[in-house]
Amino acid sequence: MNDKWNAFVDQNVILEPAGSGWLHSFAFAVKDVFMIEGYTSGAGNPDWLRTHGPAEQHAPVIDRLLQHGATLKGTAHTDELMYSLNGENFHYGTPVNPQGPDRIPGGSSSGSAVAVSSGMVDFALGTDTGGSVRIPSSYCGIYGFRPTHGAVPIEGVIPLAKSFDTVGWMTRDPKLLLEVGRLLINDQHTEGRFARLFLGNDAWELLDDEHKEALLTFVPELEELTKHSEWIEISKEGLAEWSSTFRILQGLEIWSEHGDWIQKENPTFGPGIAERFRWTSTLKVSENGQAYERRENIRHSLSTLLGEEGLLVVPTAPGAAPLLNLHGEKADQYRAKTMQLSCIAGLAGLPQITLPLAEVNGLPIGLSLIANRGQDLKLLSWANEFVAKMKS
Repeated sequence: MNDKWNAFVDQNVILEPAGSGWLHSFAFAVKDVFMIEGYTSGAGNPDWLRTHGPAEQHAPVIDRLLQHGATLKGTAHTDELMYSLNGENFHYGTPVNPQGPDRIPGGSSSGSAVAVSSGMVDFALGTDTGGSVRIPSSYCGIYGFRPTHGAVPIEGVIPLAKSFDTVGWMTRDPKLLLEVGRLLINDQHTEGRFARLFLGNDAWELLDDEHKEALLTFVPELEELTKHSEWIEISKEGLAEWSSTFRILQGLEIWSEHGDWIQKENPTFGPGIAERFRWTSTLKVSENGQAYERRENIRHSLSTLLGEEGLLVVPTAPGAAPLLNLHGEKADQYRAKTMQLSCIAGLAGLPQITLPLAEVNGLPIGLSLIANRGQDLKLLSWANEFVAKMKS
């Protein structure tokens, strides 16, 4: 299949099924950070590719999908070392957003999202540390899922910040999103209902009126399936403070993970990425003890709020995908708003699904549902039923 979308690093990386199962006849792609036997993952950077060798085995999640009948068809582009939310790659070009070719696809799982949105594969694996599955899913008009931190094996994946890294996936169909989850997540049940909806004023205020109105149209439909709905303030400190906490903790882990390699190899990074890595090198654990304390408080407060039956309803992104090559203050402000939305689940390690429900001026924007830890399959199942009800 001709890759006119620039979604793929290598379409010739093909793995046939190792067994049979529900995923028979389904094809998937993987972000270019997963171990594939005999293949060297490039993590979006030529110097990383140059200084690393081929994997000796597949990442466990790939093995599991192959064992259930799926076929791997290619590795997909990513932002450099997964450290961006735009999907624009200085070295390899930017995957083309099928829903808006003049717009960014979102990152860092940009190629995975484009491969799914364009119909080149049925589903794709990505990684989500700070929003890297959720944001491109919203921009490209597809379903995306970030699981509870630790619920899906992360072994055999190039890390960014280990206490935030997750393996996520994307589809054009909520039922397939659920079925992939059933195969990748063990020891969870899908039964049970969500009876309480919480809508965060501070999250919804990050949208302009047009995008806010488009997404709020679907809230009454959600309320019909629950017993209770209320507007709340998610963060008493402010989501900007939460985002700052996330950035610091992530930055500390990133430099701990990759600082030695960066200092040894002096890799070439594109604009934005280079500056972020330089910033992480200035951070010190000894000066940021409060950030660790704040994360624990956030985890406790959100877990208490959601309990067994609560769902937090937020926009996935602050709007539709921005234009390509957007730089300067406007781009920085949009990124800051995006991080305020995506850091909520990231800090607390919560599962989040983004649903491609709305469009504004022909461009998609996702609505997200966040549940408590360990409720991944229940959330996926509930969302699948909700979408089916809306379409009926």
